[in-house]
Amino acid sequence: MAGKKVGYARDPTIEQDLTVQRKALLHLEVAEDRICVDHGPAGAHRTRPGLREAMAACWPGDTLVVTKLDHLARSVPDARGTADELTTKGVVPSPGGSQYDPTDPVGRLLFNVLSMVAEFESDLIRMRTHEGMSLARAKGRLRGKQPKLSILQRRHLMALHEQREHNRTEPAELFGVSRTMIYPTIQRETTKIPH
Repeated sequence: MAGKKVGYARDPTIEQDLTVQRKALLHLEVAEDRICVDHGPAGAHRTRPGLREAMAACWPGDTLVVTKLDHLARSVPDARGTADELTTKGVVPSPGGSQYDPTDPVGRLLFNVLSMVAEFESDLIRMRTHEGMSLARAKGRLRGKQPKLSILQRRHLMALHEQREHNRTEPAELFGVSRTMIYPTIQRETTKIPH
């Protein structure tokens, strides 16, 4: 009897939708209840409980399926470590539906080349993001988080604060912000140097 297929999907952001990866895994004949998921960026120091769950669900003869290799590993050492762990368990990695037997010299070479390409793409994205942010900062377009309250609203808030007749909830409702934003805004406005 052939082993089962276990799928793994990962999104680099918290809010990204995994529909495309799920559909691709279903197309690669992975059962819906055998798809493990991680949310948020992966890195050398970030835990990936979904990947751990997927690897724990695999038994000798099973296949671990990912839509792209960079969802499984973001660097060559990470890919090698994962491939070694899968090989020790007798599990075959399958990025994009292609199977690469890490015990075979040609399969190992192809897996390593794909790992290098994934790491290269990740480095390029990181470099372009850094360059874009530096350029935006130089042009004055990247100024950090902007205040939720306008200048006029902040002045009104300070006037209400000086009257000392309102609790924190009333100004929050008046300006449509959370209560936890009121005191930090008052502190920032109080510590501003007068012009």
